[in-house]
Amino acid sequence: MMKQQTGFLQIQTHGQSLTMLNMEISNWILKTGMVTGLLTLWCKHTSASFIVQENVDPDVRQDILTYLDDLVPENRYYQHSSEGADDMPAHIKTVLTQTSLSIPVVNRQMVMGMWQGIYLFEHRKHPHLREIAMHLLGE
Repeated sequence: MMKQQTGFLQIQTHGQSLTMLNMEISNWILKTGMVTGLLTLWCKHTSASFIVQENVDPDVRQDILTYLDDLVPENRYYQHSSEGADDMPAHIKTVLTQTSLSIPVVNRQMVMGMWQGIYLFEHRKHPHLREIAMHLLGE
């Protein structure tokens, strides 16, 4: 019989950065007692998102940050500017990335490639407390 579990992660960011979540998510999966299923992650914010990316070489992550900053610069005109120069670019970066992920779970582990990391992508310049909803459907 299919079961489901729901949980939440709170992640304190340190300004614009990528925070790997693999360990926290894996620990939660183990606590559910479920062996197989489909994990859904949902970012509850409009200026943060997810990416699945290289988890070893930090240069890859830095290049991604630099590329998106070049693609969506702060120093151009945006109508929405009341929350700071980094706010509207953060919303656009969220549109260009992902606010939800679906990941298979087999033998109590996420089915991930050796070099894949799940990252919370903070798009704002200042630290924020971010919340992620997790839902596991399976057995």
